[in-house]
Amino acid sequence: MLRAVKGAALATAASLALLLATSANALGAASPVAFTPCAAAPDFGCAHLTVPLDPANASQGTITLSIERKVAVTGNATQAIVGLAGGPGQAAIPFAEDFSQTLSSALGTRDLVVFDQRGTGTSGALSCPAFANPAINFTATLVGECASELGATRGDYTSDDSVADIEAIREALGYSQLYIYGTSYGTKVALRYAQQYPSYTAGLILDSTVEPDGPDVYGADSFAAIPGMLADLCAHDACADIGDPMSDLEAVVERLNKGPVHTRFVEGDGHVKIVKINSDDVFNILISGDLAPVLRANLPGALAAAAHGDYALLAQLNYIANEPEGGIDDELYLATTCEELPFPWTRGGTPSQLAAEALAAFAALPASTFAPFTAQTAYDESDEPYCAGWPFATAAPESSGSPLPNVPTLIISGTEDMRTPTADARTVAAEIPDSTLLVVPNTGHSVLGTEPTDCAQNALNAFFTGATIEQCTDTKIPSFLRPTQTPPHSIGHVRAAPGTSGLPGRTVTAAVDTVNQALEFGVDNFISGSSLTATVHFGGLRAGFGAFSLKGLKLHSYSYIPGVVVSGVYGSLKGKSSTLTVSGPNAAAGTLTFDFKHKTVKGVLGGVAVSTTDKALERVTKSARASAARVGGYGYARRLGGAR
Repeated sequence: MLRAVKGAALATAASLALLLATSANALGAASPVAFTPCAAAPDFGCAHLTVPLDPANASQGTITLSIERKVAVTGNATQAIVGLAGGPGQAAIPFAEDFSQTLSSALGTRDLVVFDQRGTGTSGALSCPAFANPAINFTATLVGECASELGATRGDYTSDDSVADIEAIREALGYSQLYIYGTSYGTKVALRYAQQYPSYTAGLILDSTVEPDGPDVYGADSFAAIPGMLADLCAHDACADIGDPMSDLEAVVERLNKGPVHTRFVEGDGHVKIVKINSDDVFNILISGDLAPVLRANLPGALAAAAHGDYALLAQLNYIANEPEGGIDDELYLATTCEELPFPWTRGGTPSQLAAEALAAFAALPASTFAPFTAQTAYDESDEPYCAGWPFATAAPESSGSPLPNVPTLIISGTEDMRTPTADARTVAAEIPDSTLLVVPNTGHSVLGTEPTDCAQNALNAFFTGATIEQCTDTKIPSFLRPTQTPPHSIGHVRAAPGTSGLPGRTVTAAVDTVNQALEFGVDNFISGSSLTATVHFGGLRAGFGAFSLKGLKLHSYSYIPGVVVSGVYGSLKGKSSTLTVSGPNAAAGTLTFDFKHKTVKGVLGGVAVSTTDKALERVTKSARASAARVGGYGYARRLGGAR
């Protein structure tokens, strides 16, 4: 799988209503560009601007950029905010309304300008016949074929080319200055624009920051962030019943560095297959977790189980981590990344020579750089294996060189961000003396779309209104983000629910835990899909499968704990009572009714009447409601996010 580095997607909260009613026909700043009302977003004006394909040589042809603009409430703005998506390779126009909602506090006197960067979306998206098969596995050879298909102009899609496009838009639309708002890779373009056009830069908003010459081709900053990220997951004794995830990670990776393990994995139709897990997979789970809360919440428990030989949950997390997340044009990603990053090789060699040089450079670094992983994993998870096959169309990259201007800058970083760790944000903040760095707890990449509180959004509003920017003080882990328990090896490891005893009591707890786990994984599969009206299917940890939609959760012989099977419809999202059937060789068989109004679980198991008012039911209900709320926020992050 092609692994997009540090340039994951823009993720903003879903916009359910238009916030500002402005005329789409208004031109705002004086402009020769003709805007007409956008069909899909009538409060925006749509236009096109043709720019040189090679900004340094206009004779090489042109490319036409698609632009959308929402004019300021006051009209005739002299400044605009340009919204940049991530990637490289993500189109921004599909998220124009989300930019509008996020930046609403700034749009009273400023226009909002959103455009698909060259090579993406409707701005001449790059496409290779070699990549026509969506299930294809990327290799250096295939990447080389794609580059040949793109032709000699493949070198005209660098970050600096996008910078030139932004300046062309500013000039054409007549703005005196621009604020640049970027997420992930978009922050790199924003910073390079500020370096090259400091007098035209009114300010920067950087969410999940990539340095101007970044990202690090070794990924060393991501490996260094692992202990801090795990510690953040387990703050406030959140892992007290699980253990030390860093110690468990070291034990698991040490085992997997010697060779992969094989374990059972249950597919979405209940079919069981044997899958292979290696240390590269574990690192991919760590990286992917910064856009998928379900991965972070389950990681400590999965590591604890794997450290004791149970890899079932780790296999489930690996499946989620490898789900296609979409939104990234692979061809543009490669054209930008391969041409402009300073990979540790001498251009001109064969793909095998370049790959050997790069792997040797990884191996030459101290082992502690990647520990507990190895240089081989770092290389495997980098872009070098693919870019080694890219026939370069430009000279080897040089440092951007210019200092960063001291313009008003808000830098936002999540404590659990692995793609663009907070250390990178601190480096940039140190180079802009008057910048404000906001570190947001309990969130990962693309903070403004995934934060559990409004801290970052409030800071953004304060940045534009001139109010004091308050640092985030609420570090308490929300219930739906707290680490989940280690999957029990058997029902013998489960405590009886309060007011019950024996096997029937343990079966009550096992059933509640099964519903909790199924609900969490059902919601994650749902919000990472392409439709909020669809029904998604997912496998049980041990057996069976579940189906989730906004109507609720349906379990088909679903097993989370060995030998305990739960079936039926769980309708907590609608607040209805639900009756589920419990069976299995290790359970007390019978039925349980979940009464959400009275917060009770009652039924008959193994011929014994059981009843409990354990807080477990309240926890399940809160989880369901929190999950429903997440559909509007985390769903955007997962559907639009890129993998490392």
